[in-house]
Amino acid sequence: MSQAVGNTALAYARVWHQVDASNRVLGKLAERIALVLMGKHKPIYDPSVDSGDYVIVTNCTKVRVSGRKDQSLLYRRHTMYPGGLKETPYAEMMRRKPEEIIRHAVSGMLPKNKLRDRRLERLRIFPGNETGILGANVMRSWHDGTLTQDWNPTKLVAESQRILPAKMEDKTKHMKV
Repeated sequence: MSQAVGNTALAYARVWHQVDASNRVLGKLAERIALVLMGKHKPIYDPSVDSGDYVIVTNCTKVRVSGRKDQSLLYRRHTMYPGGLKETPYAEMMRRKPEEIIRHAVSGMLPKNKLRDRRLERLRIFPGNETGILGANVMRSWHDGTLTQDWNPTKLVAESQRILPAKMEDKTKHMKV
């Protein structure tokens, strides 16, 4: 007998989520992204297993911060040379590298362990609306930061398997033999 018991590959299937960061508070947005990257929204969550999903963030230039953080927030990095501490204010960082603001906030909300870098690799951030070729992978979009109650990852995977063979047939029709 070869019946699968417990978590199968279907349970660990990764889904692509898209988030619009327009007029969203940075901390609340980063918290929700971190939960999805860790896989805490899935019933099979295990802290020692990397079962999270991919997240695409668009319009990162329109993210906002609460309070007076836009005047007081500093981003620090060190060049590893003596006296090499570099401080960049929030306004300058938003002008130069707006995607690093969200990446830094999400990184701070992920657990500090060996899975952190692997989880951050699944985060894709774009300054505008255009996501390029990655937009074709998106299966789930959430604009207010929460997933709906009827969200079911197994249903989405089953739906994608139903749709993908049909798309493959369409592509083979156009191919010249």
